[in-house]
Amino acid sequence: MSDCLFCRIVAREIPATVVHETDTTLAFRDIAPQAPTHVVLVPKVHAPDAAALAAAAPTVLDDLFLAAGEVAKSEGVADSGYRLLFNTGEDAGQTVFHAHLHVLGGRRLGPLA
Repeated sequence: MSDCLFCRIVAREIPATVVHETDTTLAFRDIAPQAPTHVVLVPKVHAPDAAALAAAAPTVLDDLFLAAGEVAKSEGVADSGYRLLFNTGEDAGQTVFHAHLHVLGGRRLGPLA
């Protein structure tokens, strides 16, 4: 989608600090990190949210989780712990309507509200 921020990052039209890439996923540093490690993983195929991605391309959803584990290892948070987070819908705080998975770590993370 030409107006989707994450589609444009995947297409390399908008720069991002890429930390991991597979045939189906792209991982890059969040521009407004909420933890010392904050990486965003996106599927290369567009889906508006996690539920839509699961319905349309469940194997790509699997790929996101596998890539998240690799990112956690490469970022040095696999052993100490990390959080995986999907925001789905405006009330959950989703601001870019392209499914994406956050990997957060590098410090003790508090409970979710």
